[in-house]
Amino acid sequence: MVVRGAILWLAVAVAAATLGTAGASASSVQHRRAALALTGLERGVLADINSFRSEHGLVPLRLSAQLTDAARQHSHEMAADGYFAHNSYDGLVFWKRIQHYYSSGMFGFWSVGENLLWSSPSVTASGALELWEHSPEHLANLLAPRWREIGISAVHVGAAPGIYKGMPVTIVTADFGVRR
Repeated sequence: MVVRGAILWLAVAVAAATLGTAGASASSVQHRRAALALTGLERGVLADINSFRSEHGLVPLRLSAQLTDAARQHSHEMAADGYFAHNSYDGLVFWKRIQHYYSSGMFGFWSVGENLLWSSPSVTASGALELWEHSPEHLANLLAPRWREIGISAVHVGAAPGIYKGMPVTIVTADFGVRR
């Protein structure tokens, strides 16, 4: 959608899959690696999402290195290839893209969801949360009680190609997940 004063596109998708294959969960070392590598904007988005969830009686989300890697890959791909969508540039559906990083492993239940936005020239953490709060699909992801983990990516590009028309943009990807 176009918002007065700034171009802003929002998109959301939620997918669930129940799978029963072998694999391993993320280690605490990976969680610390992801946390240490977050930018200020990414840390702010994570803090604001967890605060918002707590205000609504929901558990805070743990930072996942695997979901953060999936989110970063997607944000960078969208910025480099000049598109904005949940599916990858080659058409791979979002949940399969995320599954590459966030394995369903030996878990009996596996589910992922994604919130996206882009803004020109930039967005704050509170601005991202506010925009998602005003979108029913995004809000549903923020308030889904099933989520336990999250990955965050915020990428700023000075002159992005394609649909961004050479403008400076900030692309934010939030990948939500649960495995049990």
